[in-house]
Amino acid sequence: MAKFKRIIPCLDVDHGRVVKGINFLGLRDAGDPVELARRYQEDGADEIVFLDITASVEERSILINVVKAVASEINIPFTVGGGIRSLEDAEAVISSGADKISIGTAAAEKPELIRELAKKIGSNHIVAAIDAKRRYEYRPDRNIVETQEGLCWFEVYIYGGRKPTGMDAVEWALRCEALGAGEILLTSIDRDGTELGYDVELTKAIAERVNIPVIASGGAGRPEHFLEVLTAGKADGALAASVFHYSKYPIPVVKRFLHERGVPVRL
Repeated sequence: MAKFKRIIPCLDVDHGRVVKGINFLGLRDAGDPVELARRYQEDGADEIVFLDITASVEERSILINVVKAVASEINIPFTVGGGIRSLEDAEAVISSGADKISIGTAAAEKPELIRELAKKIGSNHIVAAIDAKRRYEYRPDRNIVETQEGLCWFEVYIYGGRKPTGMDAVEWALRCEALGAGEILLTSIDRDGTELGYDVELTKAIAERVNIPVIASGGAGRPEHFLEVLTAGKADGALAASVFHYSKYPIPVVKRFLHERGVPVRL
């Protein structure tokens, strides 16, 4: 039996409210995280991802009270990220009701944190969050991908897309896997909030190289975009925000569209 592809709404939380922007900028209010989480579970979401998007930038801890409030309302897998910089932070999030923790900035700055967390909590609870942006330049030391727009490589950014690292996203994904991450949450900064479609080339470049699930993020605007990234992009799941928050295409509509086209999803 084919493995189910996952449809995952994302709650980008800023000081207790769900927000959404474009290319990580221009945030606007999208609602209460508890209410949205409850609605998405009722709609048939496979999982929910909660990202405290300003915790790392503001160098503060994640909003544990909001995590607890969301966790108390749902019984589907729940991933939480943002501001997790230590084993203590991770354990606090797990004990608050999260099933998985997502780490991005802290992992890029201290890769051994992934290994430490995997040993203590288990790889299946560790999600490596990778925010990547296209770089249209040829460099022999990078994984060059041929796209419709030309040759490029993908650079990892941290601190909510604000700081470039110089790291190649494909190489970093492979290293995250080697260190013990059980899954990759891959976000295209170029496509984030644009509703122009996922970066299929980015997703495919990483999904073909790693042996752990890759969740595509950034750019969903229509059911066709989910179909494209889950097939041509080889993603194991597709994460989206705007298209669900503003009820443009509710989860049941997206799932029926995929099912009718032969993509295995839970209905």
